[in-house]
Amino acid sequence: MESCRFTAELWRWKAQESWFFVTLPEMAATLVRERPRPPRGFGSVRVRVHVDGPGPATVWDTSVFPDSTSGSYVLPMKKKVRAAHDLDEGDPVDILLEVLE
Repeated sequence: MESCRFTAELWRWKAQESWFFVTLPEMAATLVRERPRPPRGFGSVRVRVHVDGPGPATVWDTSVFPDSTSGSYVLPMKKKVRAAHDLDEGDPVDILLEVLE
């Protein structure tokens, strides 16, 4: 399983203000693009996400989705994760991303 670490800014989707995302930096987007996988809905790719501190790490499986605006992928950030790490719009998020089969 391939993985990468990065820090990205948490942002709120204007069309649905209760939804938050981070945009994958180029190195993470390249890892996602290069991983062979079967096609899935909306071009999504299954991933395992580890968010570090403050407090214990949070780990969950989800999908990243292609973003035509940035040319990258976006990772949805669940409310439970944001609350556990006291994250709000504009905060940096430390992430370990693993691309799943």
